[in-house]
Amino acid sequence: MSTELESTRRALRDAVEQAGRAAELARLLDAAQARLAEAERHAAEAKALAERVAEVEELLEAERAAAAKLRKELAEQRYQAEVANWKLSSMKVARWTRLGDAIKSGKKNPMALAKGIRVAARPVKRPTAPKRRPVAVSASKDERPGASFQATTSTRTLGGASFKLKPFRVPTGPNTRPHITAAVVADPHVEALLRYEWRQTTGFTPRDFARVLPAEVPHLLVVESVTQGPWADEIRGEPGEGLRALLAWCAERGIRTVFWHTRGDVADYAAAAELFEHRFTSEQAAGWPRLTFGVQPRVHNPLPLAGGRIDRVLTLDQLLPGQLAYPDVLTSYRWPAAVNCPPGTPAWRLAEIAACGTPIGADPDPRRAHVALRRAYDMGTMTERVDELLEAVGLPSARATLNVSVLLPITDASLTEHALAQVARQSGVVQAIVIGPPEAELRARDVLRDVEVIHRRPHPGMTEGAMLNRALDLCEADLVAVMDPRDVYGSHYLADLRRAFQFTTADIVGKAAFFAHLRKPQATLLKQPEAEYAHLPEITGGTLLARRNTLREIGFPDLTEDWDEVLMRQCRADGVKVFSADRFGYVRVRDEDRWLLGAAHLVEYGSAEPHALI
Repeated sequence: MSTELESTRRALRDAVEQAGRAAELARLLDAAQARLAEAERHAAEAKALAERVAEVEELLEAERAAAAKLRKELAEQRYQAEVANWKLSSMKVARWTRLGDAIKSGKKNPMALAKGIRVAARPVKRPTAPKRRPVAVSASKDERPGASFQATTSTRTLGGASFKLKPFRVPTGPNTRPHITAAVVADPHVEALLRYEWRQTTGFTPRDFARVLPAEVPHLLVVESVTQGPWADEIRGEPGEGLRALLAWCAERGIRTVFWHTRGDVADYAAAAELFEHRFTSEQAAGWPRLTFGVQPRVHNPLPLAGGRIDRVLTLDQLLPGQLAYPDVLTSYRWPAAVNCPPGTPAWRLAEIAACGTPIGADPDPRRAHVALRRAYDMGTMTERVDELLEAVGLPSARATLNVSVLLPITDASLTEHALAQVARQSGVVQAIVIGPPEAELRARDVLRDVEVIHRRPHPGMTEGAMLNRALDLCEADLVAVMDPRDVYGSHYLADLRRAFQFTTADIVGKAAFFAHLRKPQATLLKQPEAEYAHLPEITGGTLLARRNTLREIGFPDLTEDWDEVLMRQCRADGVKVFSADRFGYVRVRDEDRWLLGAAHLVEYGSAEPHALI
């Protein structure tokens, strides 16, 4: 009996202890649930706060844009007022105005009239035309990631000697597809290749992407196989939680995701890449679609440094010492007379150097450098690479074209065959407006089979400028070229000129440096060889290639002779940017030209084509 009693007592004690533990567990569970509810409430508040911050940042950006627009409009109004005052002042001091005033005031007094006319005939300095001043910007610093991307290193050292450079100014725009926003995780090199192709958001991290990206929700996420920075550990090996969260955030909003393998062992990134909708590689690996580097015209171009080149051929190690930031690399590319690159140099590096107009090899030959530049662009630009990417992921890659309408005035029927042959060898021509004799129409349609041909007969009472103006109204392409039926144009002529619109903001491109051939003395000349790749006051009319809308605003002067000189003066007066490209691909042909003989360098007595057409 006592044993049973003891057993009962022990069972009761155990039951009491278990009940106590259960009560403690229940209490702890209640406390945990309370803390969880509190955490959920704080999370909801944090989310609401983040959304509010995003809204405020969006409103702030809109206010900044509105303020910038108002500043620009105010500056334009001030400029137009200054122009009006200048025109009024110019009219007052103009000789014909002063003569009119003298005649009016002295019509009843011959002595006063004579004196007034004598005074009015004296030259008077005209007031200086006003210039558009840069629009004042807000004093607040732009804190957006990637806003500052400029060269910082201005000195280089060779053999113990120090050289001070004026760094290449990295352009801040424009971009090719302003209708697309991309969030990009990339190193500075790839960021520089992509930043002009769309509106680009960079600099966000695994911790703050949910705060940064809503400011302008992207259409696309592009992640490169970076080896440094906050995302490197997220994409190598086992994917990190930050990467998973970013991709989940994109999935919720229908944002397309792309992984681009550009370096390192593809196996190190395979697990992370599988989480993306689309995968590309710059190498032949993993069976993914290939997306290679291309030159970026906005930064890989022959625009020279302010101080020019040094007269030295450098090795690649001398050209790119240490760990230069990429903007400083772009400065170095433009510095030497030539670069000797060792075997095994990556093809993209060679293309970038060549695209900057720097000869590769021991011989700084400008002809070979120009051919290499052309070949680097022909291998593909980042604009074309992004076209491929967007097509693969299903986003529109619409952008402005560089198609050309050619204006071809043929006033001498004997030049018809030659003139049409020059147009036929060009690329990018979608339309030709031929102003010539009746027989030129059928011949043009036969020679220019893949081009829309519009024929107009020359009007005997109209100047060449007036005929060009009438033909200009028929142009439909983005660019308009004027070609002279007397001259010779190489097969790469228009392709080379069109390229300049990819790396300058000029409205008119042509040649101030060019070869010329005079038939009577059989002399080949080179005009202004120093005028390559520069914004200049004028180019020769037979090489004019202009944005259609700009040319329509200016119009051709109503002249037959020297219409190009008058047009260039109008461009200077209106602030239209004119850019002189390379010297190659064009020969101006005349029987004789005394002015050209005195203003150009004699190359040789013989044909100009071997020198110009490469």
